[in-house]
Amino acid sequence: MKKTIKLAVVAALALGATSAFATNGSVMVGTGAKALGMAGTGIGMSHGSESALVNPALITSIENSEISFGGTFFMPDVSFDNGMGAGPADSDADLSVVPMVAVATKISENVYIGVGMWGTAGMGTDYRDSAANFAMVTNLQLMQFGVPVAYKVAGFSAAITPLLQYGSLDINFNPGTGNVGSGVAQDLEFGYSIGLSYEISAFTVGAVYKSQIDMDYKDQLSTAGAAFGLTLGNELSTPAELGLGVSYAFGANTVALDYKQIKWTDAKGYKDFKWDDQDVISLGYEYATKSWAARLGYNYASSPISDQGIANTAINTMNLLGFPAIVESHYALGGTYNFSEQTSFDVAYVYSPEAEETYTASNQPNPGTRETTTKHSQSALSVAVNFNF
Repeated sequence: MKKTIKLAVVAALALGATSAFATNGSVMVGTGAKALGMAGTGIGMSHGSESALVNPALITSIENSEISFGGTFFMPDVSFDNGMGAGPADSDADLSVVPMVAVATKISENVYIGVGMWGTAGMGTDYRDSAANFAMVTNLQLMQFGVPVAYKVAGFSAAITPLLQYGSLDINFNPGTGNVGSGVAQDLEFGYSIGLSYEISAFTVGAVYKSQIDMDYKDQLSTAGAAFGLTLGNELSTPAELGLGVSYAFGANTVALDYKQIKWTDAKGYKDFKWDDQDVISLGYEYATKSWAARLGYNYASSPISDQGIANTAINTMNLLGFPAIVESHYALGGTYNFSEQTSFDVAYVYSPEAEETYTASNQPNPGTRETTTKHSQSALSVAVNFNF
């Protein structure tokens, strides 16, 4: 059974040619075209069946049943200058497709249930044609399958979602002494999320907690770390998240504000790379009519990586070269067109302007240090089709 589920998730991930460059560290800004059109906002605002992926307590907003399926096209632009006079090299990991499916249905006046399968996170670079950058290729992909169950009484809703997470990680490079890498490693582990919401007058308040999920990728981090003089385990956890959100509706307008913290400092693997916790702020606006809706939003989180100085040049090198999670600001536009009362189409576009960081890096396996620079910008296009029945 476990092998069958893994094969199904792998088939879905096969839509993506490279790893996804998620924007709050390695976590996607949002999941689903409605939320992404508001820069990820959705903890305190319902997006129908999509809420199964954000705050499962809010699937209680649907009238009967709803299904939404679509995907996100990630288009990162990353370059790395190794500080040795050759100039910057561009990463070829410049396109990824992440699928999304969400279903929610009303069982009774108080009970709702859903199903979701969605890409949640990823990161990676591809410098295989750049010997000066160790021909490094990194590729992390994460996908979750969840079955949210929600209970609603009056204006209060509570939900729990058991989660099954699939992950794959591949790190390979050539530091000049031969190829380092052991092929793609995969893992399948369980977690959960809990959601709460309360509606009063024109306000909706929500809260969500997502558990840490410990993933083990055989021989990946340990092998790569050894080439840089680091002693690493092979666990790379999906960090826990705690979020709060509120929205206010007036006429055709809705304003929403979310805050969440991503706990990188407690996540295995990321602790070794000295990632910091992220405080994420998302602000979104929606104008909705019977036939269409328009959305916009802004999302900000400071980079979880920082210059660790001369004492940790190997960590600086692996962060900037292989996992350059340095983008911070994200601007979003989106909308919905209702073809009928049963069918609608969503679209969203998210843009992250170029961020640039210069760290003291290592010449490992050769002695000495140098200044290295990474530049990273991103655009993402999301689409979804929704059916109500």
